[in-house]
Amino acid sequence: MNGDPMQFEEPIVRLRRQIEELSAMEAEPARQAEIAELQQKLTKVSSEIYGNLTPWQKTLVARHPQRPYTLDFIALLFEEWSEIHGDRKFADDPAVVTGFARFRGQPCCVVGHQKGRNTKEKIFRNFGQPRPEGFRKALRAMKMAEKFHLPIFSFIDTQGAYPGVGAEERGQAEAIAVNLREMAALQTPLIVTVIGEGGSGGALALGVGDRVFMLEHAVYSVISPEGCAAILWKSAANAPDAAAAMKITAADLKKHGIIDEIVPEPAGGAHADPPHAAEILAPYLEKALKELQKTKGSLLPEERYKKFRKMGYFEK
Repeated sequence: MNGDPMQFEEPIVRLRRQIEELSAMEAEPARQAEIAELQQKLTKVSSEIYGNLTPWQKTLVARHPQRPYTLDFIALLFEEWSEIHGDRKFADDPAVVTGFARFRGQPCCVVGHQKGRNTKEKIFRNFGQPRPEGFRKALRAMKMAEKFHLPIFSFIDTQGAYPGVGAEERGQAEAIAVNLREMAALQTPLIVTVIGEGGSGGALALGVGDRVFMLEHAVYSVISPEGCAAILWKSAANAPDAAAAMKITAADLKKHGIIDEIVPEPAGGAHADPPHAAEILAPYLEKALKELQKTKGSLLPEERYKKFRKMGYFEK
């Protein structure tokens, strides 16, 4: 864990810098040909590097500051977005965004975790760590969606629920538990996508869905690799070992039936081309919605129950 944590990206960064420098110069046929050649090389190198990432490297990619967040996907995939605020009990929580929009012209509800990019945004969004009012706000919107028979799209991207004293005093664990119970019983289609980090109960509180997708370089786990390493190895320096042991990658989770589909990312990761990442995700969401709308709403909770009961097994 010493040095630059994203040093595996150095060849990609060098090529991008070369392309930017050449693009800033006057346009000439020879230079344009050189740029095209470099872009082809960039795509090849990006595919090779990102096709062989370790679980720890995928964790770093999932945390990349330029990775598209929930509001980015909302802007790229939905129309007529109207955000709502507050849980009607205590306050608004900017770490969770929710509201109503249209997906492919159809009214729907959207909920998701939201991180920040610069220091001011990170503090405002509490680094994407929800407090109880965030989960209660999301549930308020989801119950409203159920009332009006609207499908729900949930985007997961948090290292976990906020463990602060105030959050615990206001019932952090209870808020998560209620969301798990109520989401399991919602009589409307619920489509979940893990777009970055899926951390512990903070992720699960928005993660009980009829379909659970996961971006190729996202991670989903009961605890962060650093937290696991601190417990088992007594040192966060063993985070790479913990990441490998915990089976947190999309491929591992698909193998064990925790998620339904792995959504490919553009060469170099979703942060390299957010619009393309959204373009790739869209058909998965559209297909899932069409499939789920064939099932009567009152039957969805039973199907959801069966789905989650099948997760996990004992090896003899």
